[in-house]
Amino acid sequence: MTILVTGGCGFIGSNFIHHLKKITSEKIICIDKMTYAADYENISNLDIELYPLDINNSDYVFKENKIKTVYHFAAESHVDNSIKSCSEFINTNINGTVNLLNLSMKYNVEKFIHISTDEVYGSIEHGKFTETTTYNPRNPYSASKASSDHFVMAFHNTYGLPAIITNCSNNYGPRQHEEKLIPKTIKNLMMGNKVPIYGDGQQIRDWLYVQDHCEAILVVAEKGKFGEKYNIGGECEVKNFDLIKNILNIMKKEEDMIEYVKDRPGHDRRYSTDITKIQTELGWSPRFNLKKGLEKTIEWYERNRN
Repeated sequence: MTILVTGGCGFIGSNFIHHLKKITSEKIICIDKMTYAADYENISNLDIELYPLDINNSDYVFKENKIKTVYHFAAESHVDNSIKSCSEFINTNINGTVNLLNLSMKYNVEKFIHISTDEVYGSIEHGKFTETTTYNPRNPYSASKASSDHFVMAFHNTYGLPAIITNCSNNYGPRQHEEKLIPKTIKNLMMGNKVPIYGDGQQIRDWLYVQDHCEAILVVAEKGKFGEKYNIGGECEVKNFDLIKNILNIMKKEEDMIEYVKDRPGHDRRYSTDITKIQTELGWSPRFNLKKGLEKTIEWYERNRN
């Protein structure tokens, strides 16, 4: 029996594979389109069979391997890119997911874990996102992920596919592409460059250390119920400006390194993820606070400057 991880050369997927290798002896294979956001070096030291494919063209992977579980990470994920052009987001996040769902039905996959985002819920001024919050995506990226979530649930309800959806808050940690806020900030500071902040920097996000996320996904796979959704968050809500101040302090830099830039169109003001369900039903809670997570992240980027 084989475990398939899609997007396994990307940020969260590669961290998940590293974690998975420590706890299972089952065969693990990876499908990754190897876009700019993927890096084979992320998993090159592991015994992983890589299929450098678009998930839209991955039929023979299912034919050649008796796949038991699918962990579906593969996605176009950078909001700025989706604003410039959404065609790749539709192709990968929607069409690619539907192709995997069809293949999972055809080849009798026992478990399909779909990794999504809290951005499908939109922006929230008060309270927190729960699993029953109405979807309200506000940019092309989150719209494509919302659509993929609906297809996963439709395949469960219509065809009985054994599927579970997780919706995570903002991830950070080792191996993240430099286009994202935290690695971009760390890289700029290492190079002596200014750190850009969109708008007034008062946007609020819940930050989740990637190791916590990986552990939560496995708990969901082991204990979660098919046809259910589970929010995964870090219980670490902070304004972007304060987040960057924390990084400045750890790296011993001054606030004059901050540079305000024009805000992103359709920029969600606040995300806040309620993780009561996964805590009470499955017994999972995050282990890393922001300070510890940032210190480990900065240490990794300083060790891997190249």
